[in-house]
Amino acid sequence: MNTQKIIKYIALVLGVIGLILQIVILNQGDDTIKLNALSGDYGVVSTMLTLALIVLVITLSLTLIFSITNLASNPNKLKKALLSIGAFGVVVLLAFLFSSGIETPLKDGDILSAAGSRLIETGLRTFYFLVFIAVGAMLYTGFTRLKK
Repeated sequence: MNTQKIIKYIALVLGVIGLILQIVILNQGDDTIKLNALSGDYGVVSTMLTLALIVLVITLSLTLIFSITNLASNPNKLKKALLSIGAFGVVVLLAFLFSSGIETPLKDGDILSAAGSRLIETGLRTFYFLVFIAVGAMLYTGFTRLKK
């Protein structure tokens, strides 16, 4: 039995379990679920969340396994992937170097540390840099196509 058939059967079983849990949740109704939750009994809803986490873990692990095996089988793809990861690392490093952290009071009375503030600013700057790079790449390809 090949891997694709095994994955299909696992997906089918998980889908049927999810469908059954969804029907049970819908049959219970909102009011019953809310009353049970107030008393600390999350019942079928927590089972549904556990199923969702299991599906997420399976999906992530299979994606990583197949991606890594595909990259390992082709050296050119591995080289391109490592260059892309390196380029992304350079963008994050530049964003980190341009960021500065300032201790900030929060609404709930806590204080955001300077390091935490710098990491948040790094994330925002990384996003801005990537948007700028994407827009620049689209404009560049658009202009080169217009020239032809």
